Amino acid sequence: MKSEIALRSEAMKLLTKNLGKVDALRFISSIKKDNFDYTEWRKDLWKDKTIEEIHELAGIYENHKK
Repeated sequence: MKSEIALRSEAMKLLTKNLGKVDALRFISSIKKDNFDYTEWRKDLWKDKTIEEIHELAGIYENHKK
């Protein structure tokens, strides 16, 4: 398991790579000011997807990482 510092660093790199610096910071700011509840957010994240669709998206993500 990664340390919290390593996890945050990797997350920031991914956010800035995919969103750009400005939108990555806007995203983080929106989470902080809204008292973001990850558990509740996660419950609704994939509610409209089948297990097959989630599996396909995971495969795309893994291939994109390489």
